[in-house]
Amino acid sequence: MIGEIENRSAHLLAIKTDVETQGDLIRFLIKEVEHAAFANVEDVVTFVKWLDDELSFLVDERAVLKHFEWPEHKADAMREAAFGYCDLKKLESEASSFRDDPRQPCSSSLKKMQSLLDKLEQGVYNLSRAREATTKRYKGFGIPWEWMLESGYVNQIKVATVKLAMKYMKRVSSELEIIAGNPEEEELMLQGVRFAFRVHQFAGGFDAETMQAFQELKNKARLHLQLQNHYRQKLHCKSTSGC
Repeated sequence: MIGEIENRSAHLLAIKTDVETQGDLIRFLIKEVEHAAFANVEDVVTFVKWLDDELSFLVDERAVLKHFEWPEHKADAMREAAFGYCDLKKLESEASSFRDDPRQPCSSSLKKMQSLLDKLEQGVYNLSRAREATTKRYKGFGIPWEWMLESGYVNQIKVATVKLAMKYMKRVSSELEIIAGNPEEEELMLQGVRFAFRVHQFAGGFDAETMQAFQELKNKARLHLQLQNHYRQKLHCKSTSGC
């Protein structure tokens, strides 16, 4: 208990020291935040990184800044915009740079792509859910908000998702050639069609190349089902009439 009291006292003393010795820096940063204006969201990312670097020297940022007229709401909004944009950018990059390794088992590769699609859908959903309230707040602080629109970075994510669907269908098609005639064939076809349809709904459509791959996969699935039905009818015919 004595140790905790001593540590607490040392921490409070360090905060007091920062308040007394870092006042000029903090007042300078206050003006920078209050007057900050940005041409685009990348400028916000750069500014927030610089600001965080400057504040990192404080022993306890929140505790020190509360002794000043710190523009907390604007600073927090800038950080939120910077981190939110970087998260979206990271998602888009992860989808665009995904490479299917043919040496890996098909099931493992498909699971990775499904997991990535889950992340992309969730990221866009979270953004759309908060968009209206967030954009109003950003506008009030002069923070760029256009990147949050469907026509902004979300559109790039959807383009990357379509390319992911193309990779998924290619992997399914190549695997179908390997397992042709096996019991897993039908389920794999349906899995490919379901994934493609899910991406189509999410992205709002396909490009010409992906649509062609989707149609080819659908045709394979349709032909497979027709052959299965024909085979079943033939068996039924033999069992009932001996034909």
